[in-house]
Amino acid sequence: MTWIKTIPMTEATPELGQAIEGQMKMYPPEYMTPVESLMTHEQQDAGPAIIMAHSLLPNTLYHTFATFGTLLSPDLPLSRKQHEMIAATVSSLNACHY
Repeated sequence: MTWIKTIPMTEATPELGQAIEGQMKMYPPEYMTPVESLMTHEQQDAGPAIIMAHSLLPNTLYHTFATFGTLLSPDLPLSRKQHEMIAATVSSLNACHY
């Protein structure tokens, strides 16, 4: 398994904190509810792993996840169910178990 150095939230610079908060504002509300039963204690303190994997590059973190958040906008024609179906189909085709 790959190991990527990350910056924990407790050590985040103001720039990193702003990048994380800024991209989170673009996500639909239902994506903001953490599923704590699926997270380890370390993950609860560190933040979502996929986002924190970009913590060394706050500008990249912001733009990458802000783009994703914008694509999930409820103002666009796809529903949350359709997003999930597309994601599940692509994951299945890629033999991804996540």
